[in-house]
Amino acid sequence: MTRNLAQTLVARRRLMAGVAVLPASPALAQGAEWPTRALTLVVPFPPGGQADLASRPVAGALERVLRQPVVVQNRAGAGGAIATAFVGRAAPDGYTLLMSLSTLAAIPAAEQLFGRQPPYDVVALVPIARILADGPMLAVRADGPWRTAQEFLADARARPGAIEYGSGGNYATLHLPMAMLEQAAGAPMLHVPFQGGGPAVTALLGGQVQAAAAAPGLVLQHVQAGRLRALASWGAARAPAFPEVPTFRELGYPQVEFYNWAGVFAPAATPAPVLARLDAAIADAMAQPEVSRSFEAAGSRAAHLRAPEFRAFLAEDTPRLIEVVRRIGRVE
Repeated sequence: MTRNLAQTLVARRRLMAGVAVLPASPALAQGAEWPTRALTLVVPFPPGGQADLASRPVAGALERVLRQPVVVQNRAGAGGAIATAFVGRAAPDGYTLLMSLSTLAAIPAAEQLFGRQPPYDVVALVPIARILADGPMLAVRADGPWRTAQEFLADARARPGAIEYGSGGNYATLHLPMAMLEQAAGAPMLHVPFQGGGPAVTALLGGQVQAAAAAPGLVLQHVQAGRLRALASWGAARAPAFPEVPTFRELGYPQVEFYNWAGVFAPAATPAPVLARLDAAIADAMAQPEVSRSFEAAGSRAAHLRAPEFRAFLAEDTPRLIEVVRRIGRVE
């Protein structure tokens, strides 16, 4: 086992165990009084993507629970790495949080393929709560030639590399499920990276690409308006907003399962009382009916997990995503 791989495995175990060094701190003694000022919830992608969809209703509800402003700040770039590194270096006081997506552990794994130093270390963050966990939809333009996923995949096999699909960047959330599908179906396509899920869907609408894997909430209004068509989903069960759209598991690809989850993280050294307060506050926020209504209106469904359950979920999900990255290999 190489040193880099060993370090990756150790880091993964520490992340899943929610390891955090908790030094003595005024916040540790004053957890009951926390917070006393505004919080910042950093979104590592442009507005319009899954992380943004998850952040805004939760931030509004958290303001009511904590009685302090919760500011959503979009810090896009490098497939989410810039914002993730920023939060990992932030003061561990609970005032700077991250709404991360499922590529949290995939980006460092991808950097190691190139022998590069990862832009952040997953152990710099501690999971607090999962908010959403959607199976992405395979979306194409409604005026395109494919009416079913079977037709789409048959065409991709017949014309290797001819179909262009968009994503939020190399090894990013919308790249991984498409790569997983390519590998399982033997249907090679051409990947076109953009700066986030929102821009990828915009490119699909504009005809710059012919397909994309996108969260249900990103494509629902466009499907309803007749601009896009949803062919299949990566979830274990059909999406509530798309009951007529089959899953890839139904279509004979049991290994093609992926969740575009969104979850809240804090710097790892954040004091335990503050983490506990955040966990409880997010649970209260997620219980507010307007939060669920906001997600449902956007085509998603709340999938809240508190800190212990979220860590257990990550322990299963992370190795699977790292394996997809390994199979993709080096992509410039």
